[in-house]
Amino acid sequence: MMSPASERSLIIQSDDDDDARSGHDVEEPEPEQEQDSDSSSSSSSCATPRRGPSSPPYIQQWPQSYRQSIDILSSVQSPNLTFLGTPTLSRLSNSFLAITDSFRSKAPETISSFIKPLLGPTPSDDQQRQHEGTRKSSEYLVPSRRSSLQQIPEDQKPPVGGHGASHDQNCSYTQGVMNGINVLCGVGILSTPYAIKQGGWIGLAILCIYALLAWYTGVLLRHCLDSKEGLKTYPDIGHAAFGSTGRIVISIILYVELYACCIEYLILEGDNLSKLFPNAHLTIGSMTLNSHVFFAILTTIIVMPTTWLRDLSWLSYISAGGVIASILVVICLFLVGVVNDVGFENEGTALNAPGIPIAIGLYGYCYSGHGFFPNIYSSLKNRNQFPSILFTCIGLSTFLYAGAAVMGYKMFGEATESQFTLNLPDNSVISKIAVWTTVANPITKYALTIIPLAMSLEELLPPNQQKYFTIIMLRSSLVISTLLIALFVPFFGLVMALVGSLFAMLVTYILPCACFLAILKTKVGWHQIAACSFIIVVGVCCAYVGTYSSLSKIIQNYA
Repeated sequence: MMSPASERSLIIQSDDDDDARSGHDVEEPEPEQEQDSDSSSSSSSCATPRRGPSSPPYIQQWPQSYRQSIDILSSVQSPNLTFLGTPTLSRLSNSFLAITDSFRSKAPETISSFIKPLLGPTPSDDQQRQHEGTRKSSEYLVPSRRSSLQQIPEDQKPPVGGHGASHDQNCSYTQGVMNGINVLCGVGILSTPYAIKQGGWIGLAILCIYALLAWYTGVLLRHCLDSKEGLKTYPDIGHAAFGSTGRIVISIILYVELYACCIEYLILEGDNLSKLFPNAHLTIGSMTLNSHVFFAILTTIIVMPTTWLRDLSWLSYISAGGVIASILVVICLFLVGVVNDVGFENEGTALNAPGIPIAIGLYGYCYSGHGFFPNIYSSLKNRNQFPSILFTCIGLSTFLYAGAAVMGYKMFGEATESQFTLNLPDNSVISKIAVWTTVANPITKYALTIIPLAMSLEELLPPNQQKYFTIIMLRSSLVISTLLIALFVPFFGLVMALVGSLFAMLVTYILPCACFLAILKTKVGWHQIAACSFIIVVGVCCAYVGTYSSLSKIIQNYA
């Protein structure tokens, strides 16, 4: 959940442009051509707007791909199914949340270059290439000379999603709320009943407190983004607050959090598919893979090709169903309690003090969306509505979390598993709908979640390694590494508690306050300084207690 960016946009000056200017002046495009291009752009796109006339130094520092890659994950795009180095397979013009005809709009060079090699050469394409050759390269968002995205040949560049960084601000209030809920409501909802089991009924107060603090720190990020020209992303805020070191550290934290989410997806798939097919196994010689290991490997094989896609917008389009999936799973939970005579009879315990540290991490995981909110903020028609949008999407998400938590714990009591889908009756049609919905959702989100990390690493590749094969191998290696960790630490609830305690506390509570104080300390009142200091102290304490407890229990499971 991040926040406001400045109204004016920025222009990135490419190194090639500087070289070109040293020899001759670059000719400005004709007004008629500009008008034609603008007229073909969609006025209904809902993505981050293009940068404008200045070029702050932090914009050209690693990671340059963060904004574009997170755009795909935090908003819904019009789908265009293509693989690296393959022809276009399909293009759909309609989309969810009023993001239509986005491909016809003029994308920045780093994005349009990923699409154009996929399209068959036509006279209009050739004219467009000539036109772009004369246009100032500074008009587009391009990486620096050292960026792998700039060095990779045109037919071998990796995807950023086909479009998404240069569209007008056209998201309405409702679209912003839906995108926010899509970011917040994920697999964390499955563990909320388990969180009550760990901490007791009183632990629900932690969920409500986290929700209020998450809204407040989201508003703080908005003030940080509005404090200086050109701040667009969380890493930009880190740079403004703590220099290049802050940018790099915050970027690493955000990427590791996304990486951990991919590990959780594979653990979840193994657990839930094993529930559907408990007798499944694979025997290779003298080695037998049980159902959990088999389905984790099978899921990896399924999702790996999706990380090779040049354009991930079709996955973003499908993953928008995450909101619907979360609601559907909660409805199925309720119906199982009513229709299948499971009932809501368990009383539970008011307080389970030893389990509070785990509950802290599980509830914290539910509000780990601050890394995405700047993109949603930048896409709004009316940015003054952002605090209200933030309050609404957090409030609705909290309602879903609390509803699932109360119903699940009342139904299963102390037998509640780390995912309530594992407690659902095996012979119930409603249960199967809930489990299959749970299984399908992570498959559509895996590539969207891992690609930001992959693209950031691709930026660091040396020029002689920026090849199509190298990129495929890098992305495949990342996917395989998540599988190995998922098999080595197959504890869904404990891994979620660890991620929530360590990374969510940093991203959602500690760092927003620290950055706000570093940037605006001299411009705010003492009460805001006191509030931020208090949140930092509470966040550090929760992070320490939750992380220590989660790691201890993971180690105990091996011992």
